[in-house]
Amino acid sequence: MALLPPAVLHAEAAPALLTVPQVMARLQLGRSAVYDLLRSGQLASITLGRARRIPAHALTDFIRTRLEQEAA
Repeated sequence: MALLPPAVLHAEAAPALLTVPQVMARLQLGRSAVYDLLRSGQLASITLGRARRIPAHALTDFIRTRLEQEAA
C-alpha cells in the first residue's frame, strides 16, 4: 500500500475555510447580511486572531437547512 505524502494527509484532514467575502459571493449577499447570519448562529464560524473563517461544511449545512425549511 502506497503512503500519501504528509502534505496530502494534512490537506484532507483540515476542512476548507472560507472568508466572509467568499461566502458573500457564494450566497450573493452583502457583508452585513453575512455577519447577521454569523451573529445569530445560523451560520457557524471560527475566529483566528481577528479573522473570521467559515468552514465550507458549515455553509453547506446552512444551505441544506434553509432548503429543508423552505420545503416544509
